[in-house]
Amino acid sequence: MIEWFSFAQIAVAVLAGIVCLVAGLAGRTPADLTLGLTLLVEVLLIVQLVVSLVAPAVGNVATGSVLEFFVYLVSAVLVPPLAALWALVERTRWSTVILGIASLAVAVMLYRMNTIWFIQTA
Repeated sequence: MIEWFSFAQIAVAVLAGIVCLVAGLAGRTPADLTLGLTLLVEVLLIVQLVVSLVAPAVGNVATGSVLEFFVYLVSAVLVPPLAALWALVERTRWSTVILGIASLAVAVMLYRMNTIWFIQTA
């Protein structure tokens, strides 16, 4: 895991979450902007997955439980597509709110993954 990249991901996820929440509470149905932001969060998670698989090979090892880290990461990778699927099936303002909640949940999971990777003591 790369520390600056994880914080950039958290910032993008929080921004996406806020935009989706505001749009949903304003009565907007899922649109290109909200689904695109959710897609961006997902793409960054996939990049994080690749980085996290390669990092131990180059000496960047987790200080906490590797199993716990990857459970968080795989779970986080599943959240945005499931929220987007929901938004595409049920095109209401509440689906847009769900996209926002999903992005904010991913931000919290990324923060926890960052803690597991860098701050834990073995």
